[in-house]
Amino acid sequence: MRLTTKGRYAVTAMLDLALHGEQGPISLADISQRQAISLSYLEQLFARLRRAQLVRSVRGPGGGYLLAITPDQVSVARVIDAVNESVDATRCQGLSDCQQGNTCLTHHLWCELSHEIHGFLDGISLGELVERQEVRQVAARQRQELDANTIATSAP
Repeated sequence: MRLTTKGRYAVTAMLDLALHGEQGPISLADISQRQAISLSYLEQLFARLRRAQLVRSVRGPGGGYLLAITPDQVSVARVIDAVNESVDATRCQGLSDCQQGNTCLTHHLWCELSHEIHGFLDGISLGELVERQEVRQVAARQRQELDANTIATSAP
C-alpha cells in the first residue's frame, strides 16, 4: 500500500489550515514554513483543493485560504481524493492486469484492502484530528519553533 507525497502533504496542509483557520485566512507561506512543504507544491495542491470546494481563497492584504466547510465535514479520504490520489494496495492500480494482462490470485484481496483503507480514512475528519492531544502538541511545538526562528532572524 502506498500513499504518495501528494496525498500526505495535502492532508498535512489541510490539517494545518483547520488548526489555524480560526485566526482568519492562512497564507500558503505560513503553512509552508510550519510544515516544511515547498510553497510551489502547496500552490498546486491548493488549486486542486479549491476546485474540489474544500478551501476558498481570500485575496488582498491579510489574504490566504480558509476551509470552505467545517473541519468536521472534511474527511481525510475526501482530501486525498481531491488531489487525485488513490489509496491502492494493488500492484496494477486496480486495473486487473497484474499478471501479464490478467488478474492475479490475490487481486481481489488487495482491492478489498484498498476499499477498507479508504473507508477508514473516510471515517476520520479534520475536526476529529484537530481535537487529538498529540496533534495539538505537535502544533504547539511548531508554533514555538517558528516563533524562535522569527526572533533569531530578526535580532540585530
